[in-house]
Amino acid sequence: MQRLNLLSYNVQAGIYSRQYSDYLTNSWKHVLPHPERLVNLARIAQVLRQFDLVGLQEVDAGSLRSSYIDQIQYLARQGGFPHWYRQVNRNLGPFAQHSNGLLSRLRPVHITEHRLPGLPGRGAVSAEYPLSNGEHLAVAIVHLALGWRARRRQLDYLARLADKHPYLVMMGDFNCGCDSKGLRNMLRNAQMRGMDCELKTFPSWRPRHNLDHILISRPLKLVSARVIDYALSDHLPLSMVVELPDGLRFAESFQTTHASVSGAA
Repeated sequence: MQRLNLLSYNVQAGIYSRQYSDYLTNSWKHVLPHPERLVNLARIAQVLRQFDLVGLQEVDAGSLRSSYIDQIQYLARQGGFPHWYRQVNRNLGPFAQHSNGLLSRLRPVHITEHRLPGLPGRGAVSAEYPLSNGEHLAVAIVHLALGWRARRRQLDYLARLADKHPYLVMMGDFNCGCDSKGLRNMLRNAQMRGMDCELKTFPSWRPRHNLDHILISRPLKLVSARVIDYALSDHLPLSMVVELPDGLRFAESFQTTHASVSGAA
């Protein structure tokens, strides 16, 4: 009741990538359905079962390309997560539902969607979990822009969000790594840590960039962090074990059975 086993994973809508040329040859899979997608998602779900809380990026909430399957709900059921949430950031109607997803074995008491600065289509979703001292642990799942100008504004927004939560985990695809001045400024201003230049996640078949991060506020303890060599997307999944400060516990027990799944659009 004091540790949390976390995973952040950009699943590329269930598209299996093996090399750079797949971006061209598999481009049609971003628009049209393909039977390999569900097989790939089932394999991804087997990895997710090991974790207490999972943040997903580039997941489809149910459209033509996903055969109208809500991939967040599907992964929640296959992974045995009793609580899940979808945040649709770019709604292209029946053609695509670009989303962030939360899968959790703990019941969040409050969930907030954040529309990040810049062009529409980028967002963050934060969930709050009660602690034994009456405070809350906030977990934010983010997917930032490709352009550095928009990303800098989004990092400033996340720094302000961190000011509101003394106990905070922020994870996702930041689309920038150790060489990002904006990310380093955000870490310093928000008094967060966890960026490790050796935890390279992209591209999955030859990881050279650390675009994915799990960042934690200073009071939390970083027990371990690793990249999982499970190349099913164009990103590798990133995991971290965090521990609450001494004397703190989660106010609710973890649920590890296939309970009824709850979610919201």
